[in-house]
This record gives sequence, C-alpha cells and structure tokens, in this order.
Amino acid sequence: MTGPQRAPRPPTMKEIAERAGVHTSTVSRVLRQTEPVDGWSEAARRIHEVAAELGYRPNPWAASLRTRRTTTIGAVMPRLTDGVVATIYQGAEQAARAAGYSLLLSSPPDDPAEQRAAIDLLAGRQVDGLLLSSLHSPAADYVADLGLSMPMVTLNRHADAKLPHAGGDDHRGGLLAGRHLLACGYRRLAVIGGPEHATTGRDRLNGFLAAMAEAGVAVSPDRVTHASFDVSGGIEAATRLFDNPDRPDAVFAVSDSIAIGVLGVARDRGLSIPDELGVVGYNDIPFAAQLPVPLTTVITPAHAIGAAGVQLLLALIDHPDTVPEDTILPVTLAARGSTRTVTADAR
Repeated sequence: MTGPQRAPRPPTMKEIAERAGVHTSTVSRVLRQTEPVDGWSEAARRIHEVAAELGYRPNPWAASLRTRRTTTIGAVMPRLTDGVVATIYQGAEQAARAAGYSLLLSSPPDDPAEQRAAIDLLAGRQVDGLLLSSLHSPAADYVADLGLSMPMVTLNRHADAKLPHAGGDDHRGGLLAGRHLLACGYRRLAVIGGPEHATTGRDRLNGFLAAMAEAGVAVSPDRVTHASFDVSGGIEAATRLFDNPDRPDAVFAVSDSIAIGVLGVARDRGLSIPDELGVVGYNDIPFAAQLPVPLTTVITPAHAIGAAGVQLLLALIDHPDTVPEDTILPVTLAARGSTRTVTADAR
C-alpha cells in the first residue's frame, strides 16, 4: 500500500533562469510583471513558458519575507492639480503597475517642510523606493538630512539633489523657444522664469538666454523676471514687463499657465497677438492649442517622464550598488498662432 503522494517542490528562480538562459534577477523582475505596457518581450515570454513547464506558482507573501520588499513605490508629487504633474503621475503609475508594483502617492503643498512630512510618512510604510517630484533647489543637503538608505529618484525637477533623475531636456526647450522667437523676427525679448527654487524654470530660462547669446541679441535685465507657475504669476509678471516704456515685443514663459496670464494682460491692453506681441509657453497643457489664440509652446513628454522615473527606481531597487544614468527626454516646439510665421531657420 502506497502512502500519500508528496507535492512536487516548486522550482527556484535559479532553476528557471538556467533553463531560460537568463540572469536570476531578470526572472525575478519578469515574474512580478502583470500588465506589460508594450507586450511581452521574447525573453519574458520564454521565462513564463519555462516557469509554467516547471510548475511555478507565485507566492507574494513568501517573496516579501524573503526579499524584505513590499513591491510598493512611494511618490511625493506636490501640485497634483497641475496637468503636467498629473500626467507624470499617470505615466509612473502605469509603469509601476506593469512591473508588479503599487504606487503609493502623497501630494503635499509645494513646501520643503510639508514634503519632508510626506516622505517620512511613506518611508514609514516601508516602501521599496521613493519618487520625488518638485523638490526645492538646492536639495542635496535636504536629501542627505532625510537619513534614508532606500533608493530615491527625482522627477521633473532635479533640484540639484544629486540623485538619479528623469525629466525633459529643459535647457534645450528654452533654447528652442528663444531660437523660434528670433526666427519669427522678434528682437525686444523678455523671459518669465518660474520660482527661483525650481530647477525646471531655471534650466528653461538659461536655455533661452543661451539662444540670445548665440545670436548676439542682448536681453535687458529688466526683461528677465520670475513668477509662480500659474496664471496669476503670469499676470503679475506681464504687468511689470508691460509697464516698462520699452515694452518687449515677445515673451517666453516657462510654463503654459504663466503664458496664459501674459495673454490675458496683452488682451486687456489691446495688444495684437502675434503682430505686436509674440508669446511662447512650455509644457503643452491639454487646452493650449484650443485657446482663442492657440499657444506656441514647448512640448514636454510628461507621461514618459513618469515611466522613466519608475524604470530608474526599479534599477536601483534591483541593483542598489549601481547608480543608473539620468534619463533626459527630448522636447519639441509646436508653433501656433501666438507667434508670427517663421522668417528664418529656427532649428
């Protein structure tokens, strides 16, 4: 008489890796994935086939105990009401879900103390890593003072934090905006940067000034100003610029919301767009092309920034001794009705 049959031993990650001809860490990553964004790769399909042949069944609880991971990522993203930040979050959430991770979000006010409280809260939830958006610059000492050993990545604003970073090429975007305005024939140019603690606005402003320098066009100091990243900031800055007797004939605003404020002041003062005033914004928010005067703007790949940030963070989680290179994504300029027709090469 035979006794009860013992259940077969489940295969190990190493056994699956050897059979599939890949590294063990690759097997671990693939078997966590549930919803691949672009379908399974050939290697991933092979891993799943081998796992099925060997009778692999996932055990999330055992995996968590073994790896001391929660498969949860924390994200601190102030100003989530901003369409660009919200789109970055959507890209991050989709990429995290595709990799088998949950994204735990906190959206505090855009203030260092409030962000610190949010970071402490998420770290207390034992997340495997943190995505940090909109840190105030300089943030290197701030990050060091957090005293956290977990992987961290900055999104959108690098904030001089000396952490791996995913963002758009903001300096290039400012360069494109400046070159476009010059190619349209404008010469009395002004720029409205963001808050001085925001590296995105600073990099865009510096790119714009670089375009002026390469063309030999002087920008008066009183035409370089700063504002909050919203319509009211644009209104205040444009009012200051237009009160100057030597009014600029074009404005580069480092966010579309600032640019909308500029357009409002121009309308109230009876300025013709784009003949008397050209305006370029930044980010290409959803209704920028549907404004009464469609807004010329620099397009930021916001969704891709969020996804890239998650990929950087997962690389840090899987290989904590290796620092991945920053992911800087290209930007483009969309010329619309708020600027004149190009009269020269603006590339």
